[in-house]
Amino acid sequence: VQLVESGGGLVQPGGSLRLSCAASGFTFANDAMTWVRQAPGKALEWVSSVTLIGGGIPYYSDSVKGRFTISRDNTKNMLYLQMNSLKPEDTAVYYCAKGFKTNYPRGQGTQVTVSS
Repeated sequence: VQLVESGGGLVQPGGSLRLSCAASGFTFANDAMTWVRQAPGKALEWVSSVTLIGGGIPYYSDSVKGRFTISRDNTKNMLYLQMNSLKPEDTAVYYCAKGFKTNYPRGQGTQVTVSS
């Protein structure tokens, strides 16, 4: 299993970013996928998951619901997280993980910093 995240960066509060996760080494279309994050000094936090059935049913934590959108492209083995209305408390390393509401296996992460 290989998961490679990209798209992080520095953004001002209220801004947007789109994270990507390139998956390989397994049959992507056969697995649910998840985004988790880890803020400095804090535990891993589940952010969002998308199922493999029904065209991909999304699930979100209360902290990001209405601001983040998870999606997947099974033809490209790609997972995405569109993040809008970003807040300073969204600052964290974001990881994609294989499975539903899981944090392992996961990639190396991409840093998102929300600051003015």
